[in-house]
Amino acid sequence: MTSTDPYADARETTEGRVYTVSGGDWGEVLDDIEDDERIVMNLGPQHPSTHGVLRLVLELEGETVTQARSVVGYLHTGIEKNTEYRTWTQGVTFVTRMDYLAPLFNEAAYCMAVEKLLGVEVPARAQVIRVMLMEINRIGSHLVALATGGMELGALTAMTAGFREREEVLHLLEHLTGLRMNHAFIRPGGIAQDLPEDYHQKITDFIKIMKKRLPDYDKLLTGQPIWRNRLKGIGYLPVDACLALGITGPILRSAGLAWDMRKTDPYLGYEDYRFEVPTSTDADCFARYLLRVEEIHQSLRIIEQTLKKIEPGPVMVEDRKIAWPAQLSIGADGMGNSLEHVKKIMGQSMESLIHHFKLVTEGFAVPAGQVYVPIESPRGELGYHLVSDGGTRPMRVHVREPSFINLQSMPAMCEGGMVADVIASVASIDPVMGGCDR
Repeated sequence: MTSTDPYADARETTEGRVYTVSGGDWGEVLDDIEDDERIVMNLGPQHPSTHGVLRLVLELEGETVTQARSVVGYLHTGIEKNTEYRTWTQGVTFVTRMDYLAPLFNEAAYCMAVEKLLGVEVPARAQVIRVMLMEINRIGSHLVALATGGMELGALTAMTAGFREREEVLHLLEHLTGLRMNHAFIRPGGIAQDLPEDYHQKITDFIKIMKKRLPDYDKLLTGQPIWRNRLKGIGYLPVDACLALGITGPILRSAGLAWDMRKTDPYLGYEDYRFEVPTSTDADCFARYLLRVEEIHQSLRIIEQTLKKIEPGPVMVEDRKIAWPAQLSIGADGMGNSLEHVKKIMGQSMESLIHHFKLVTEGFAVPAGQVYVPIESPRGELGYHLVSDGGTRPMRVHVREPSFINLQSMPAMCEGGMVADVIASVASIDPVMGGCDR
């Protein structure tokens, strides 16, 4: 028995059904233009400042793009489905790997959705720490957008400078959470453990370094005639097109609409922080570049405020039926729990050891229901739709991922323009394919 699906032909074997995935309708596209002046260019699958593998199929007349299509799915991980086979807490380890340039945002949104289903409120200290970590992460994500966008357009110094500053971000996150990326530090009910004792000094030093180095981007890029000419008027997408396509984040704000979930639908106490939502009406690649640089400045403002707001207290909910042990002690090699911590757990009563074992292996039950929680990630509205059937694992996890939705704007930005401007437009979208292909 064989299938006639043109995209994934299947045949039955002794080992089960085997699929042969083809290149889609690539052959038909080529047949369609055989006797024409048009050229179809298969740009990819490759890595044009997309932080993952994207394929663009461009139809050209000379050097003008007449049709552009994006082909996604090369990085598919099945993360949404995988979470259905793990406990609610273990799900954090999966979702942090979606948009791997903004892992802490995925952790926070997922955990906030779980907490909404549970009906629990996270301690104030944990809320402030979450905001602090996300804003540090936002700076790192925007730096990669600037660095890779510069690299694709030939501004290699922008790449080296951007990754130099991002290294400061990763060093700081490693010091605060134990890992540079994919932290799994934000957990349902709070965070995995409290910050190290010298967190205040480390973050203050980071803010000083960033404030000193950020003006260099204006000297290097903003006033640079070649950079301006490559970006100004390129990738134009007005506000009505953004709304029609569901586009959010810096692309929407570059078109003049000050839509930022931190202001329009505040969460984690964002209403108590003083910061601006930068906008522009130019709606082009240059405007998006300027907005990302300004958003880094605003994130630094928020981080400074978190240092003043943070107060002593627990970092995990008190309910022992939900809270994983939050005062973990890491071993000297950075791997696993320290001997003292293991000794403490083993030395307690048998009941507490059994409870610890069941909590970690089986997980906690979450009341039946469904919820949607959106937050503002570096790329736009990141929303988690969670469905629970009352068990210890999610029944369904679906993510409103901004990279996937924002990629819809690529044809609107590129068609009618030059093929050389396609890369600038895609770089200004800043899509992360790990999130797109989850």
